[in-house]
Amino acid sequence: MRAYPELPDTANVEAWLVTIAHRKAIDQLRAKKRQPLPTAELPETPTGLGVPDATDFDLWQLVRGLPDKQRQAVAYHYVAGLPYADIAQLVGGTAEAARRAASDGIKKLRDTYPSTGTKGGPS
Repeated sequence: MRAYPELPDTANVEAWLVTIAHRKAIDQLRAKKRQPLPTAELPETPTGLGVPDATDFDLWQLVRGLPDKQRQAVAYHYVAGLPYADIAQLVGGTAEAARRAASDGIKKLRDTYPSTGTKGGPS
């Protein structure tokens, strides 16, 4: 509404107000989605976080072969479940660098790990 006095006389005020109302409604819906929903019972927490089986020696050998930063980022994020900001504090660098290292490591694993016969490896 601060821009209202500066609108030119030829401006379509109705469209301007509808646009503001539309954007405000979207903001309200997005904010509501971010609010936690109360439940009677807490769901069970997942175990293992999708960690590969300890007997999957081929995969673990490939993980060992990754460069240090990639291996650490993959392990901390995908095995330990840490956010990239925490990984950056542990290994040094920025959250973006940790995200990129994990992404590069996973890409290399997908490209080299033999899976169910499809190109791309584990999903």
